[in-house]
Amino acid sequence: MSSGHLVVRLAATSRFWGLAEYGRLAYDWLMTVDRPVLGILLMLGFCILAPVADSIAKLLGGTIPLLQLLIVRFGLQAVLLLPIILLGGRSFKMSTRAVWLTVARTVLHIVGVGAMFLSLRFLPLADAVAIAFVMPFIMLLLGRFVLDEEVGGRRLAACAVGFFGTLLVVQPSFSEVGAPALLPLLVAVDFALFMLVTRQIAKQVDPVSLQAVSGGMATVILLLIYGLTQATGVLETQLVVPDLSSGLLLVAIGVVGTMAHLLMTWSLRFAPSATVAPMQYLEIPVATIIGYLVFADLPNGLAAIGIVITICAGLYVVFREHAIARR
Repeated sequence: MSSGHLVVRLAATSRFWGLAEYGRLAYDWLMTVDRPVLGILLMLGFCILAPVADSIAKLLGGTIPLLQLLIVRFGLQAVLLLPIILLGGRSFKMSTRAVWLTVARTVLHIVGVGAMFLSLRFLPLADAVAIAFVMPFIMLLLGRFVLDEEVGGRRLAACAVGFFGTLLVVQPSFSEVGAPALLPLLVAVDFALFMLVTRQIAKQVDPVSLQAVSGGMATVILLLIYGLTQATGVLETQLVVPDLSSGLLLVAIGVVGTMAHLLMTWSLRFAPSATVAPMQYLEIPVATIIGYLVFADLPNGLAAIGIVITICAGLYVVFREHAIARR
């Protein structure tokens, strides 16, 4: 190869890596700027995928032990995201503060998902999701009083209306359901704290890396729990070999659950938690539709009114945020 050709190739390589560096810097800038509308759209994706994962967990609840469901769910999360990180040259580097926040986030994630999966063994899908929807209201208050985010009176009023609609959907009857009806309330408080922690580290850590590390941490923690229960005999936690259909559903719950929470993490990088929290009310009608199609569960007239109220409150927040962003 002549020296002239070598110079041309070196110049082209330099330009390529220069463009790549500019692209990386543009990506880093994009992921650190609040963009409320994009954050809302990403949260909408989460609202669609999360009930799908819950419905799969409900289908598997009668045949697969809870601990095994969680191990597969989080194990697949780590396995699916690791190649993306390695091929994309993403960094695992975290500050000490981010590491500890990720540990806390992982524990909250395990508790929240576990409580939700357990509640679905006793409650209809739409009821479990609806009861858990105390969470956006809790999240809004945390954003206002803990993160000191700006929350106007109109958004607070819209969330209150959405919460009222949620109550119409819930129609709680603890005398019929018993103690398991409290599990979605645990989910609500847990995921409000989970989203609060996520918001604290979302702009410091790549979301894919965060999800991969969390999946790995959760898998290690759950395997340790399994080992301890087997060694001490405190709990009966035998694992089972699934048949083909259950095995495919186990894979699906890992894939769908991973994508859902990745969208949620991305949404919190683009918008304040107080902005995206009300959008999660849309999980209720999505869960209702899935519950009807898969389990033949359909809300009564009062619950349908509550769903409409909830959707209207969520859409109002979307238009309100869009108007604010244009000013």
